[in-house]
Amino acid sequence: MNGRNGLERLSLNQETIRQWSLPELAEGCVAAGVPGVGLWRAPVRAYGTEAAARLMRSAGLTVTSLCRGGFLTALDPAGRTAALDDNRAAIDEAAALGTGTLVLVSGGLPPGSRDLSGARERIADALGELSPYAAERGVRLAVEPLHPMFAADRCVVSTLAQALDLAERFPAGRVGVVVDTYHLWWDDTVAAQIARAGAGDRIAAFQVADWITPLPAGVLLGRGQLGDGSIDLRWFRERVDAAGYDGPIEVEIFNPALWERDGAEVLAEVAERYASSVLPSPSRSPLPPDPVG
Repeated sequence: MNGRNGLERLSLNQETIRQWSLPELAEGCVAAGVPGVGLWRAPVRAYGTEAAARLMRSAGLTVTSLCRGGFLTALDPAGRTAALDDNRAAIDEAAALGTGTLVLVSGGLPPGSRDLSGARERIADALGELSPYAAERGVRLAVEPLHPMFAADRCVVSTLAQALDLAERFPAGRVGVVVDTYHLWWDDTVAAQIARAGAGDRIAAFQVADWITPLPAGVLLGRGQLGDGSIDLRWFRERVDAAGYDGPIEVEIFNPALWERDGAEVLAEVAERYASSVLPSPSRSPLPPDPVG
């Protein structure tokens, strides 16, 4: 990684500039001096997993994560079997791409269910089945907590504490967690939970995006460009660093307004905002006090 441009930890999640093809993504990141990429399964599969792996290797890019596995909360045996099979396929794809991190969005409540704790237990059961398979292939499962507004339909794991409660049932090298600013910024316990995650070597990925208001109609696609919203991104980076994580910082923004723009322009803006909103500031103390929630 090139440490001379300040971007040595920056990774561009593919969805941030989803208008780019995989070759355009590789070319654009190389041109901008961005050393890492986070990939998504659907476009990788469409291009060909082995071909995508060769493309990234030939460009000298590190695949920092693969999104996504998960959706492990089905009640019926057929649904559970299908989910486990799909996650094994995702693990194989992550291994082929050379990334050690498969991000898991755990899944929401099954239709008609109101049993959050039961759904979380089914996730734990699935992790118990999948983590040995992943470990054999050099892939770590990374449980990502999502904002509580997604608990019903996408992810019953809403806090970093809940994600750690699941991950800590398994060896740290097999199951970790994702720290995503968009999903965790509201939680007044997050500083303590980041420290807990670091102490257990559980931080598998660190993703950044901003929270903008008013929320768009499609909340899932309403992440803001770095520095445009309410999140103190530098505060998060400082705490993740203090917890011992020194890996990639992945910019993952789902926003149709960015997808309508020129990709190279968006990436240049991402790099500039990353420098101004995430990297250390000369005028700021290394670790300011935590806000009182």
